[in-house]
Amino acid sequence: MASPASSKSRKPLKELHGTAKIQYIWDYYKVPMAVACILIYIVGYTVYGHVTHKDRPIYVALVNITAGDQLKQQLSDGFLEYAGLNPSKNQAYLYTGLYLTANPNSDYYSYTYASRMKILAALDAEQMDIVLADQEAFDAFAEEGYLYDLNALLAEREPDLYRRISSFLVRSGTDGGGASGDTADGGAASSDTISGGAASGLDLSQSPLIRQAGFDGSVYLGVIGNSPRLDMVINYLEYLFP
Repeated sequence: MASPASSKSRKPLKELHGTAKIQYIWDYYKVPMAVACILIYIVGYTVYGHVTHKDRPIYVALVNITAGDQLKQQLSDGFLEYAGLNPSKNQAYLYTGLYLTANPNSDYYSYTYASRMKILAALDAEQMDIVLADQEAFDAFAEEGYLYDLNALLAEREPDLYRRISSFLVRSGTDGGGASGDTADGGAASSDTISGGAASGLDLSQSPLIRQAGFDGSVYLGVIGNSPRLDMVINYLEYLFP
């Protein structure tokens, strides 16, 4: 018995009409058509990815803090505008929805494990440069040794910026002080006291952008120790403290 695709049992294509012509084309050309569709998809996807690709000059993580749409825009596109970077070609990447807490009664306790995994993956990939956090999360980052000593980073490299923000430098609880800037003996820390030791971060309470956001508690900034984008990090600090 001849097969359905046998040329002896088939009329020429020009003699076929309607569904018979469609069936003929499908029987003989379905494999080449499938291959062609796959190739078109691959080419289209590659071109689309190339056209829509954005560089990420900086990665900022918001941990234990929630930012409204306006603040998110200021922390991302606002910075790009300040830095003279085109938002259509660049993205200041914001990690949001990250929570770290040791309090089992916290509403966010169940998110802690997933947040840790996401943070560790970002750190391992060198895709986290700055963290904005409450005191608990800030202390957690410092305790794990993830943060730069900002005295060492800024004192010689950016002395003008350092002078502007030195009074806002803080120690985490793991630095032998407190995130409020207290000294180890419980006294109020001056900028000289802080500059004499490690400073894991900055108290952002006097940053105009953060102050107008109206957070209930203090927000602290830490710079991730393995960041490969320190020039952009310093630019970000200048943006927060003009």
